[in-house]
Amino acid sequence: MSQYKHILVAVDLTEDADLVLEKAQEIARNNEAKLTLVHVVEPLSVAYGSDIPLDLSSLQEEITEQARQKIDSLAESIDVKRGEQHVVYGRPEKEIHRMAEEFDVDLIVVGSHGRHGLALILGSTSTSILHGASCDVLAVRVGD
Repeated sequence: MSQYKHILVAVDLTEDADLVLEKAQEIARNNEAKLTLVHVVEPLSVAYGSDIPLDLSSLQEEITEQARQKIDSLAESIDVKRGEQHVVYGRPEKEIHRMAEEFDVDLIVVGSHGRHGLALILGSTSTSILHGASCDVLAVRVGD
């Protein structure tokens, strides 16, 4: 009997995404599990502060479209169907938790940089995902 049936792979669309996908594929193969990919586009107001008096909607749309193209390319390389790849808008930890619940996921796979100093104290996206998840979370170490 397989331990995992449905794996949600949260990717940041950097070159590190390949390492995360590789690990998720290995687990999926070993468990005959379904893979679903997600990338969360954060609101620019969060990234740049909400007091900016600029209309960032066209830039936000361009970022979202580029993310869709990139996740489509990643998904195609590992044979994940279009219906199993998602680009969503919002806070990464909240959207990943929501999707894990909605799709009855039993494992979330996410990349994690080994944080030190202030970044360790403030936390990271992978830490936030871990602390609110209702299923197992695998943080794949990426980066330097």
